[in-house]
Amino acid sequence: MAATLIKNALIVNEGEIREGDLRIKDQRIDRIASHIPASPTDIITDAEGCWLMPGMIDDQVHFREPGLTHKGTIASESRAAVAGGITSYMEMPNVNPATTTREAVEHKHLIAGQHSLANYAFYLGATEHNLDEIKALDPATSCGVKVFMGASTGNLLVENPAALEAIFRESPVLIATHCESGPVIAENLMKYPPGYTPTIQDHPVIRDAAACYASSSYAVELAKKYNSQLNVLHITTAKELSLFSPGPVHTKHITAEACVHHLWFSDQDYEASGNLIKCNPAIKTSQDRDALLHALHTGQLDIIATDHAPHTLAEKQQPYPEAPAGLPLVQHALYSLLEHVRHGRLSVEQIVEKVAHNPAIRYRVAERGFIREGYYADLVLISPHQSTQVSHSNTLYHCQWTPFNGTEFSSRILSTWVNGQHVFNGEQVRHVPQAAAPLIFSDRQNLHMNR
Repeated sequence: MAATLIKNALIVNEGEIREGDLRIKDQRIDRIASHIPASPTDIITDAEGCWLMPGMIDDQVHFREPGLTHKGTIASESRAAVAGGITSYMEMPNVNPATTTREAVEHKHLIAGQHSLANYAFYLGATEHNLDEIKALDPATSCGVKVFMGASTGNLLVENPAALEAIFRESPVLIATHCESGPVIAENLMKYPPGYTPTIQDHPVIRDAAACYASSSYAVELAKKYNSQLNVLHITTAKELSLFSPGPVHTKHITAEACVHHLWFSDQDYEASGNLIKCNPAIKTSQDRDALLHALHTGQLDIIATDHAPHTLAEKQQPYPEAPAGLPLVQHALYSLLEHVRHGRLSVEQIVEKVAHNPAIRYRVAERGFIREGYYADLVLISPHQSTQVSHSNTLYHCQWTPFNGTEFSSRILSTWVNGQHVFNGEQVRHVPQAAAPLIFSDRQNLHMNR
């Protein structure tokens, strides 16, 4: 196989931007230097003026397969992901049937092995009755166990205190939680007069900061009690930030995540976007959004993810109470984050830390998440000088719509490589058989940032 030589790139990695060259050979980063002479067989990419970053490791996606494939599939959503610079993902268990056994996890691996364009891992879903399945998880192949601590349906809802205590006490892998309190949400609904039908404007009032804090503080309390490895997903409120400590991610056993849509939208956007931005936890106020952005600077929020969760447009156009919660996001997540760079809210180095380095460290992802010689070549090349116009018609999602419809982003993804394979060329996704691989997790990897 010919080597790929990327010339004159602005390499964004481990808190620095350095101009240089990078050679990809046999799936891995073979060499990084200020100048690498080209050989006659090299495939050369001139990256002058462009950022070369490690691909995003998205620790929270819902790709809808099996059972909900009218919304999305592993093939369709991973295609959109690599077009958005996401080279690895960790997929959630709320499909049909729910992924609550190791056999169900293995079934997803078989599907992904045939159809995924990005590297993959799958959470086991916790129930109140599958502790034995959780205890039997292999930390080398499992990204974690997902616990819906309220605000879920079916057997994935875990509210029984004894069941939660057992999970936090016994889990051999990281626990990722969705934290909203069902009782607080029910109490908020009771405040409306009889016969009143809530609208989308009521969504952040029903699922308010109190509902989030009641659940996330309980999760943190349990993790402290049992010294559990806990990652609280999609924080949405300023109130919750007091639960999390600043500092480097590798020093913590309790971490927290922000999602791109909670960093972009606020409750002022419900009027224009309606149910298209209905999600759980709800998008809150602009003050909450600003607090989340600040917490990325302090280190109280460690990871940025998408919570990509597609539904059909017809489903989202139902009246508010019936419309499902969730947004398709993987194709434009990095674009939205780079707009924060343009406006001075975040640096490009911080984005790489939060979307690539820190997920790799927190989840112990082996040999990915950094631009280092010998690591797998999961890379994305981005021009900060070209724009991208977004519309429903140019999305790659199976659902064929985007909450960013009509937005013009000020950057453009030019290339994505997964395990050294050029899967996206800025215009088209290339289906390379077996380009992707299952993620491996290892405590033996030196994943701390070189600072």
